[in-house]
Amino acid sequence: MSAIDDVSIGGEVIRLGQFLKFAGLIDSGGDAKEAIIDGFVKVNGEVDRRRGRQLHDSDLVSFEARTVRVRP
Repeated sequence: MSAIDDVSIGGEVIRLGQFLKFAGLIDSGGDAKEAIIDGFVKVNGEVDRRRGRQLHDSDLVSFEARTVRVRP
């Protein structure tokens, strides 16, 4: 398993689609939308197909071989 990187979002919550771009996991909003809808993104170990999913401190987001942790 790869190391988990912490990504500070500068606030309390962020939407899943925004976070994927912000954390550098995905290049564009369109790519984020497709990856989420197609079930390639996991939140806390479970597939989540909601782009607007609200992420909070300590949530883990996984895409391809990377996992990052949300930090305020």
